[in-house]
Amino acid sequence: MTERRKFIKQSLVGSAGLAIGALGFSAKSYASIIGSNDRINLCVIGIRGQGKTHINKWGSLKENRNVRLKTLCDVDEQYFPECQKMAEDLTGYRPGTEWDMRRVFEDREIHAVSFAVPNHWHGLGTIWACQAGKNVYVEKPASYNVFEGRKMVEAARKYNVRIQVGCQNRSIDNVIAAMKLLHEGGIGDVFMARGLCLKPRDSFGIAPDTAPPASLHYDTWLGPAPWRPYNEKRVHYNWHWHWDTGNGDTGNQGPHQFDLARWGLNKNEHPVTIYSSGGLFGISPRECSQETPNTQTSVFKYGDGKVIEFETRGRFTNAESRLEIKIGNIFYGTDGYLELNGSTWNAYRQREKDPFLSSPPENSERPADPTFRAAPGGSEHFANFIDAIRSGKDSDLNCDIWEGHLSAALPHLANISYRLGRELHFMNEYEKFANDPEADLMLTRNYRKPYVIPDEI
Repeated sequence: MTERRKFIKQSLVGSAGLAIGALGFSAKSYASIIGSNDRINLCVIGIRGQGKTHINKWGSLKENRNVRLKTLCDVDEQYFPECQKMAEDLTGYRPGTEWDMRRVFEDREIHAVSFAVPNHWHGLGTIWACQAGKNVYVEKPASYNVFEGRKMVEAARKYNVRIQVGCQNRSIDNVIAAMKLLHEGGIGDVFMARGLCLKPRDSFGIAPDTAPPASLHYDTWLGPAPWRPYNEKRVHYNWHWHWDTGNGDTGNQGPHQFDLARWGLNKNEHPVTIYSSGGLFGISPRECSQETPNTQTSVFKYGDGKVIEFETRGRFTNAESRLEIKIGNIFYGTDGYLELNGSTWNAYRQREKDPFLSSPPENSERPADPTFRAAPGGSEHFANFIDAIRSGKDSDLNCDIWEGHLSAALPHLANISYRLGRELHFMNEYEKFANDPEADLMLTRNYRKPYVIPDEI
């Protein structure tokens, strides 16, 4: 029995017939079979930054996939007018607004929600949505910690909804072709993947604590995180660099490359050993409130000895490989190697200097298929989510929550090793460390009431 099947079987034992949690929604009454021609009503939750990308992508699918952006939701109401106009200009329909996502989940007309919120809200928001019978598109990393990822998988299976994780590489034709080459032995047995996140970032400074702006529902923004006074340097975007709300660049840009590394190695399980080290260099703690490292090297070994190396460099740096990769991956096999930079790749045999195979031009056309409706504007991953909602099949998702959970666990495990300063040994089947209660505590967090993820979903 595969790890995935064992996990799902264990997750579902005893779950039948249990009541939905504190929100009191009825997934059974909310769920409906969506036909191929029925409109799908959707809400974007988190409309600043990446949320605007979501508005654009869903808006582009208005005609192609019969999607309507019905509602926009954000705890900071200052963004409502701008984003409503943006959605209306795209689609001709002006969406409504909510600042509390729980009101969105109560709306029986909404079939799906799209999360572009800080990492610390991914788990609880997704679980609430599943309990309300909503399908979910959630940005990477799927979860804020390993415990939340497991509970998200349980929620998807129990409430029979689709969860797509925003690892968009899974829907890019050239990347799919590279993975196919690796899996079919194009460079021999792939024994190591090297992920690269070389992204120089400057100090964002410090600021005194103040009262939050009137537009921001600050208590709700904090949600599961510990209470602390409002500070402008810890909220919009800068939440990435503080442990209470983010996972550093290893858990920000990193999840895209971690997902590719694991995919290329064809690993559908957790590693057995993890070691990560680094630090915050070139930025003084007296001048910046950043807590997460900007330089971090992580090494993961699987049960069969295969390895993922991951390099996070947030200061001035060279690129790597002949493709000058800063954000990408290199795969090493017994007969050669493959460089992947975005959707461009080259494959080399042994010591040969010229590639024996390269990715086709990015604008090359897909072979004609009368049943295929191409998504406009690079929206393939979003369109795939809509198609899977209509089919009702997790197998139709290009990045189901199980895949997203395995990939998100890698940066989470690396950060635990980094913070403890030592190598860790992980028990794949139990998702626990081997005789290491100190490390086990870091697989989850102390949740601030009432924003608590329970053991029983």
